[in-house]
Amino acid sequence: MKISEADVLIVPGLFGSCGAHWQTRWQQKLSTASRVEQANWEKPVLDEWVDNLVSAVEKATRPVVIVAHSLGVATTVHAAPRIKPWVKGAFLVACPDCDDSSMVPESVHAFGPLPTAPLGFHARVVASRNDPYCTFERAEQLAKHWQVNFQDAGESGHINVESGQGPWPEGLLSFAHFMKAL
Repeated sequence: MKISEADVLIVPGLFGSCGAHWQTRWQQKLSTASRVEQANWEKPVLDEWVDNLVSAVEKATRPVVIVAHSLGVATTVHAAPRIKPWVKGAFLVACPDCDDSSMVPESVHAFGPLPTAPLGFHARVVASRNDPYCTFERAEQLAKHWQVNFQDAGESGHINVESGQGPWPEGLLSFAHFMKAL
């Protein structure tokens, strides 16, 4: 699938994605990309975040491809039963382990437990071997539960600006391959 044939929805995590974050850079480069905005990036509310994603998906005029990072991944998997008819694929990067309160900030505990049912659409989970918010093994387990592809991103931290992955060119290349498979 070509990017021009899809509505690419960028779904950031906690605090949104700053200007140097790969999600923001991709949004600026991809002609059909738009960001799913949240009312409060610092104090996430599960139902509100899910409803905003569902609304954005329902407004799409082409098949939807989601590009989610961190808490945006948790939002996407919670929304999956409501959005699967419209979603062609989801590129899910650095999911936090919301089920383990020792791994994530208190403000995201309400996003657990993470659903374990199959997502119902094509997706790829991309996980780092040293993500401080989710063990590699847990990310692999989640991908199996969701019945989606899994990609090892090596030692990339939380795959964000703080871990040195600002532009994340390897991710863009992986996303291009992901799109070809749709």
